[in-house]
Amino acid sequence: MELKVNEIQISYREKLSTLTSLSVTNSNAVAKLLFQNWDNKTIGLHETFKIVLLNQSNKVKGIYPLSNGGITGTLVDMRILFAIILKTLSVGIILAHNHPSGQLKASEPDKQLTRKIKEAAQLFDVKVLDHIILAPDGRYYSFADHGLM
Repeated sequence: MELKVNEIQISYREKLSTLTSLSVTNSNAVAKLLFQNWDNKTIGLHETFKIVLLNQSNKVKGIYPLSNGGITGTLVDMRILFAIILKTLSVGIILAHNHPSGQLKASEPDKQLTRKIKEAAQLFDVKVLDHIILAPDGRYYSFADHGLM
C-alpha cells in the first residue's frame, strides 16, 4: 500500500520574477517593495503576514503570503513558514505584516513571534534580517531600525 504525502509546492509568478535582481539594502527599500506587492484594497481591512525570501547575496527570490487573518491579527504557522524557507533554499528572510489600524508600534505578540522565528531560524542557518510592519497610509515600522533584531 502506497501512502501519499501532502507536499508544499512553490511557484514563481511573472510579476515577482523581476525581483530577482533587487538587493535588499535597507528598510526603506524593503518597505517600498512590500507596498508594491501588497493588495491596496485589503491592507486596511485585515492583517496579512508575508515573508521576503532572500539568497546569499540578499537578493530577493520572492515574496510569500503566509497567512491572512482578521482585523486585529493573523496566525503564523511555524511549520509552514519553515517549509517555505527550506523548500526555496533561502538563506535569509524578512518578515512582514500589516496593521490595518495604522498603529505603527510593535505589539508584545509581534515581538514574541519575531524572537521565536529568529531562534528557530538559527537552527537552519537562516538569517532573519528584519520584521516590517506596514500601515495603510504608506508608513512602516522596522524592527531592525528600532534595535529589536
